Amino acid sequence: MPISNDLLEILVCPETKAPLVLDGETLVSTDPKTRRRYKIKDDIPIMLIDESEILEETEWKAIMEKYNASPFNQG
Repeated sequence: MPISNDLLEILVCPETKAPLVLDGETLVSTDPKTRRRYKIKDDIPIMLIDESEILEETEWKAIMEKYNASPFNQG
């Protein structure tokens, strides 16, 4: 079963608490400073910072544009 919208609404990046965007089998942080991507294995998000990857800025921006996601602002 894929990640439900209800779960997606409450999941946040464990490092910055930024909202996440579902991109295929990954969750991508909307934080432009960290640009972390978390894998989903067997429909379970792996929300461990040590197992995440940091995206290049251009790839992160393309994902944000693809899903019309607003960058996280800790302001």
